[in-house]
Amino acid sequence: MADPGLRERKKQATRLLISNVATGLFIERGFEEVTVAEIAEAAGVSKMTVFNYFPRKEDLFLDRHAERLAELTAVVRSRPAGVSPVAALREHQHALLASGHPLSGAIAGGPGFWWVLTSSPALMARWYEQEREIAEAFTEVLVAETGEAFRSRMVAGLLTTAITTVFSHAMSRIVAGEDAEVVRREQPAVIDQAFDLVERGVGEFPGRSPSAPE
Repeated sequence: MADPGLRERKKQATRLLISNVATGLFIERGFEEVTVAEIAEAAGVSKMTVFNYFPRKEDLFLDRHAERLAELTAVVRSRPAGVSPVAALREHQHALLASGHPLSGAIAGGPGFWWVLTSSPALMARWYEQEREIAEAFTEVLVAETGEAFRSRMVAGLLTTAITTVFSHAMSRIVAGEDAEVVRREQPAVIDQAFDLVERGVGEFPGRSPSAPE
């Protein structure tokens, strides 16, 4: 009998190979100039295999979204008792930065990624769509906790804005030519400033809060 773990590792390796090949081609030539057929040929797989792993061409480049969405949702849903979503996500952003994670934005390889993203209307549309999916996931968790649809949507939107702005701020500084190490050192203060602003507006939600219209 085949080892399920081995099979899953092979699938993940194939997915990573396809994504890496695609990203290299996109950075070299631009997103719109590369076809899925070219990616398949360069990766040594069929076009159908590419679509089996990535139903949309945009997800070949923005390939961390499912992982990111699941992780961010878990941070909010599984936070310890007495810890607010703002505090939990603040800590998570600091952890991403400390580990040198690409989603911290403060990485030396950012300019190539940012150029491909911002030069493609299709990718930018998918980027904003992914932001909405994060906000919707946060909303679902907060509504389940509180039953307050309006406040949950507002807080979810603010949390999502903080996360995406922290990332894009670091990335845009590096793209503008600032030293990545300087950006990385200064980024903790940026994270804290972003979440301080959200915390002042959100308060203790979803702790003690006045009732709000549905």
